[in-house]
Amino acid sequence: MNHLYEQEIRYKLLKLLASEPNLSQREMAGRMGISLGKTNYVLTELANKDIIKIKRFKSARDKIPYTYMLTPHGLEEKARITLKFLKRKLSEYEEIKQQIKNIAKEVEKDETIDFLGADRLEAPAEI
Repeated sequence: MNHLYEQEIRYKLLKLLASEPNLSQREMAGRMGISLGKTNYVLTELANKDIIKIKRFKSARDKIPYTYMLTPHGLEEKARITLKFLKRKLSEYEEIKQQIKNIAKEVEKDETIDFLGADRLEAPAEI
């Protein structure tokens, strides 16, 4: 699977666990838009790397609830992953801005666009 996609899943999962450690794996999967199996796999991976601790409570009747707590190492890892994710998104943003500029120039030069009746688009001023 795509390495960048994997990083994004870890980032989103750590962010989610930091704010809501008592979510079920099914709730996590639903909020993140990934499969339950993928959620379980990533949680196991994070636990094996001592990024999270999984605490099991046997007090519930029908199901066994878990709490997923970030370890001190996990808090450091979350900060590192967050910064890396931000840098990647900023880079993607700059690339998209350049693509928009290039396409806008193409549209300005293309005389057939008005002929086809296309609406004029206004590019955001900050691009």
